[in-house]
Amino acid sequence: MAHDTTHGEHSGAKKRIWQVFIILSVLTIVEVVLGIFKPDFLVYNDLVSLTLLNWIFIILTIVKAYYIVWAFMHMEHETASLRRVVVWTAVFLISYLIAILLIEGDYIHDIYENSYMTWDF
Repeated sequence: MAHDTTHGEHSGAKKRIWQVFIILSVLTIVEVVLGIFKPDFLVYNDLVSLTLLNWIFIILTIVKAYYIVWAFMHMEHETASLRRVVVWTAVFLISYLIAILLIEGDYIHDIYENSYMTWDF
């Protein structure tokens, strides 16, 4: 037969798909619950000019992106060097983008708060 697969291979793949689904669902549910209830200790405490709640959202988003690359792009089956190149490049670029957005956003906010420009747009 040209394509003979055993039942064990399919059940392992189904188990892996459900595992990924459950992990990503739990992370998403945590984000949604935190977004709905917004605990005061996370909203009113800052870390590096950003609330703790926002940091949690950023970290959970990066973790989910990493896990999606790991599972759906089959990085778990690749060599360690290829995994490092792909994953760490993406982590670096995403972190850099977040830093630039936070720095520039804080600068623009300061300009509108402490300058002659107004918020009427």
